[in-house]
Amino acid sequence: MSPKPSTVPAVVRTRLRAAVRRPSQLTPEEVSNRSLVLRLMSLLLQYPDAELTAAGPALAAAVRALPASPTATELKAFTAWFTGQEPQTSERHYVEMFDLRRKSSLYLTYYLHGDTRRRGMALLTLARRYRAAGWEIGGGELPDHLPVVLEFAALSGPGAGEAPLRQHRRGLELIHRALGDADSPYRHLLAALLTLMPPATEADRAAVAELAAAGPPDEEVGLDPYGAYGHGEFAPPDTFVPPLLLPSSHRTEGPR
Repeated sequence: MSPKPSTVPAVVRTRLRAAVRRPSQLTPEEVSNRSLVLRLMSLLLQYPDAELTAAGPALAAAVRALPASPTATELKAFTAWFTGQEPQTSERHYVEMFDLRRKSSLYLTYYLHGDTRRRGMALLTLARRYRAAGWEIGGGELPDHLPVVLEFAALSGPGAGEAPLRQHRRGLELIHRALGDADSPYRHLLAALLTLMPPATEADRAAVAELAAAGPPDEEVGLDPYGAYGHGEFAPPDTFVPPLLLPSSHRTEGPR
């Protein structure tokens, strides 16, 4: 049985709303548990600022209360590490893993489209999907940031809500591989997410291997087609820092 939202501090509790649609193949309890798991992943993949670090013990308790599953096992491995770190250590590690490494960036459309005009259109399409579901993204974050995509999946359900995750399955596999190669505890969060998705196909594995070797498509453009979400060039090849990234906050805002 999943923990009640009241077991989580107010700062986190408001983000643990149930999914708004429940497919017939899942029981209400299964949908609620899945929504909670996606919410926890969304939170734990955000920048570990003072607020999130303070909520760490409560998040770990919520994870421990999850029904036994491979997903829960991976989440427990991560929260055991997360709650044992000094804040400065976890902050540095997060920046190193997600802001300074192209192969483990959390911006999913990068893996499909690289630094091309098609990425701008993909971002626009994703933002339109959110607006159609009643969302407005706050905090200046791009709509393909994985914590944002996870939050949308948690609220909108395993069907349409998780469609963006399924679309970017190969990018998620690459992030997981890169985090594993770096021996980062964040690999457990990606592993947990992948347990919720259909098994990878041979085509998926081949595409991930090719992406790891060659990288995404490359075209030196900014995000002008996307309008307000970006109007600058991407970072040099050794780094990947999308435009308009908020300084040191990385906090994901929910729907409004």
